[in-house]
Amino acid sequence: MGAYDFTGKVAIVTGAARGIGQAIALKLAEGGANLAICDLNAEWLEETKAKVEALGVKALPLAVDVGDGEQVAATIDAVVKAFGSIDIMVNNAGITKDGLLIRMSEADWDAVLRVNLKGVFLFTKAVARIMMKQRSGAIVNIASVVGIMGNPGQANYTASKGGVIALTKTTAKELGSRGIRCNAVAPGFISSKMTDVLSQEVRDKYMEQIPLRNFGTQRDVANAVAFLASSEASYVTGQVLSVNGGMI
Repeated sequence: MGAYDFTGKVAIVTGAARGIGQAIALKLAEGGANLAICDLNAEWLEETKAKVEALGVKALPLAVDVGDGEQVAATIDAVVKAFGSIDIMVNNAGITKDGLLIRMSEADWDAVLRVNLKGVFLFTKAVARIMMKQRSGAIVNIASVVGIMGNPGQANYTASKGGVIALTKTTAKELGSRGIRCNAVAPGFISSKMTDVLSQEVRDKYMEQIPLRNFGTQRDVANAVAFLASSEASYVTGQVLSVNGGMI
């Protein structure tokens, strides 16, 4: 079992097919949570499903476009039908379509805000109704260090993640009286397939911005999410936990 006890809990993780989302799903599964793992394509989720079930808990893979309200509603219905409740919601799904502001198309702006921000809104609204009836629940949103500090070439992405932070704080204020907590995790540079292909020169440049002088791991982010989702964080809500090696 992991450091936190999620025995009997039901968790939803979006963007769970790979990377940070998969790491989060596995961390929660280690604690005993049953998982609804969501991504755009159900086939992508088979690897996560197998790894989760190998830990002795149940995994329900669901294909969902997080920016589509009807699909999100159907997903919540499927989770409640399968597991009976929803205790933890992790809004992790996200995309990038980088480019300088003056060259960015409306389509690229809309696509990123639709997934990264609207998706969080839709899932939060949907699970809130379930959690309010239970008078308990934990929502954890994945933001980003650039949603706090900005980043050239990512006007759409930074705006979406800054929006996630603001939405997190408002959700915490609106739902706290019903026993629902909402927090965000803001990762910095995290080792991934994207960072693995960077040249050493580029990696060194990034390292200069990080006091700990190394990239974080997907597990580092998952550990932070698990804490905020756990009963150990029962008096923590409306917060942004930065996992960035001291960048800001």
